[in-house]
Amino acid sequence: MNRMVSFPWTKFPPSVQFRRMFLTELIRRLEAAGCDPLDELYDALAEVVGTEDTTQCYKSYLLPSGDAVSLLENVALISVGTTGLVTWEAALYLAEWALDHQEIFTNRTVLELGSGLGLTGITVCRYCRPSRYIFSDCHPGVLQRLRTNIKLNGLMEETPSLVSVEELDWMAVTEEQIKQIEADVIIAADVVYDPDVVPSLMKLLSNLLRCSAPQVIICSAVRKQETYGGFKQQLGTLI
Repeated sequence: MNRMVSFPWTKFPPSVQFRRMFLTELIRRLEAAGCDPLDELYDALAEVVGTEDTTQCYKSYLLPSGDAVSLLENVALISVGTTGLVTWEAALYLAEWALDHQEIFTNRTVLELGSGLGLTGITVCRYCRPSRYIFSDCHPGVLQRLRTNIKLNGLMEETPSLVSVEELDWMAVTEEQIKQIEADVIIAADVVYDPDVVPSLMKLLSNLLRCSAPQVIICSAVRKQETYGGFKQQLGTLI
């Protein structure tokens, strides 16, 4: 019980709101079952009730192996003009998919578009043994947080030559940047949410496919059928 309540929160504390809800529900269930909750639970709840909410927190994503990827994230879904400071569902789905298809990434150069906070990439680097992994995004705040999370999960220390973080603006990417990438596999998660960015993404993919004929894997949550349908239609022109 002490390990569950105290240890993970000390190293990678989740949001104050989550801790408050978790402890309240845990105590409620224990009392409903006729058990006497430990004093430590009441002490922990009293402490968190008196704690102000924060703008940042850690989220730990448990993988099928039993290991976890812990990321520093913003609490708000949109902050400093971007949605890239939180992890979205498709990134988790793509990470789990990669674990089931490790052979696609092993000993290959992987480019991730719109890496966000790094969940998918960190998972692939840890378990799929790529020869090189290129994280990319365009928002300065996201890139800074991405580097923080990569270091947080030990990738820079364990495999410094494996990992790189690149600023890649789809609307301003140069031919030279594209030639230097030479990716065997291109992946992306939850990058098709704004119809205005789809043409730039299509142009970038077209140029990347022309240079090195990589395998492309894109995972998306369908929020607006019109946006998703338009993306699939344009994607069909590249095949």
